[in-house]
Amino acid sequence: MTALLEKIKTKKAKIGVIGLGYVGLPLALEFVRSGYCVTGIDKSRERVESLSKGKSYVIDVRDEDISQFVEKGILSITDDTGVLSDLDAISICVPTPLTKTKDPDMSYIINVSQEIKKYLREGQLFILESTTYPGTTEELVQPILEENGMKAGKDFFLAFSPERIDPGNKRYSVKNIPKVIGGVTDQCTKLARCLYSQIIETIIPVSSPKVAEMVKLLENTFRNVNIALVNEIAIMAERLGIDVWEVIDAAKTKPFGFMSFYPGPGLGGHCIPIDPLYLSWVAKKNGFELRFIALADQINSAMPEFVVEKITDALNSAKKSVKGSSIHILGVAYKKDINDVRESPALEIMNLLRHKGAKISYTDPYIPKIDYHALSAKSKPLSKELLSKIDCSVIVTDHSNFNYNLIVSHSKLIVDTRNALKGINKKHIVRL
Repeated sequence: MTALLEKIKTKKAKIGVIGLGYVGLPLALEFVRSGYCVTGIDKSRERVESLSKGKSYVIDVRDEDISQFVEKGILSITDDTGVLSDLDAISICVPTPLTKTKDPDMSYIINVSQEIKKYLREGQLFILESTTYPGTTEELVQPILEENGMKAGKDFFLAFSPERIDPGNKRYSVKNIPKVIGGVTDQCTKLARCLYSQIIETIIPVSSPKVAEMVKLLENTFRNVNIALVNEIAIMAERLGIDVWEVIDAAKTKPFGFMSFYPGPGLGGHCIPIDPLYLSWVAKKNGFELRFIALADQINSAMPEFVVEKITDALNSAKKSVKGSSIHILGVAYKKDINDVRESPALEIMNLLRHKGAKISYTDPYIPKIDYHALSAKSKPLSKELLSKIDCSVIVTDHSNFNYNLIVSHSKLIVDTRNALKGINKKHIVRL
């Protein structure tokens, strides 16, 4: 342990990051900026080739951020896991999706653990960052790594530290988002804390990996259930003829006891729609039912259908039916200003409208094309000519670079699910 601690402090430790997506790539770059030599490992040949050429596919990472370090030889990219034996500290940032039955898919974590086991040597530190259920690090990863006879906390070191990246956030990045760390032993926590303190401003050590795993699930479950609450309030407010956006703006002036969340067309991304289901799954395994989370999931999952109802009603008011109408979706990414469509409610909205006979098109500067079930389309440039031919424009993702004046001026009918047109009161604008 002492030797590895010294290597970390003197920046002589060789760092590895497994999984170079929106979590792993920014993390790898932060280590490089802090003076470490870093090896990025990803099984995608396409990603490896792109990064080796200095080309980024992550919205928050510029090409020059990569190319300068690759050219200097302090950042290397590979799909060969054999390099693991040469590394001192490895962060694991692989996906953790759900299965079709909404159970945790641990295949990525199991596979990477099996690969690490092949090349495991004494004195290495491993930190799992993938969002998962409480118990994964100690009950799944640790036993696999110990199959060769080495012990965690003695021969090698193991910890969990949940990723907290918020894609597209210009204020918070890897460096200034506090990092929660829980090691299998005190020595594991100490080493992981030392490593991450070299690149991150604030470290929050906790007593175990289980606590650290639970932290991430609590954070995103908190957001999930509060968004569900405000979505339900939005539906009720419409029935009462109340502007829910005005209600929220007034409520958030209270300096204590209230935190503002906003309604929307549904939840998207890898974290907020999925993480609470990890919590529900582990609760059921332990004989406990999280009814609140199940209800929140039902409410949020129903929002795309509610949006379609709003579009249907808006078209009816204009004496048009959904069937045969041309409907243009503005924004299909799951949140503004990013290039990620994972779990995006826009895809479900488009699919529902297509099944009702609508002619669907879309514009998204970050998503050039989509393929979702039987729906395949390419983004169309936003123009006066395009909007004037459309029966209804639907703002699903409120990208900052949309020309909203153009949208308002030339759309016949607008359904705004994000309050992107706040303060603009026109008869042809219908808000969620």
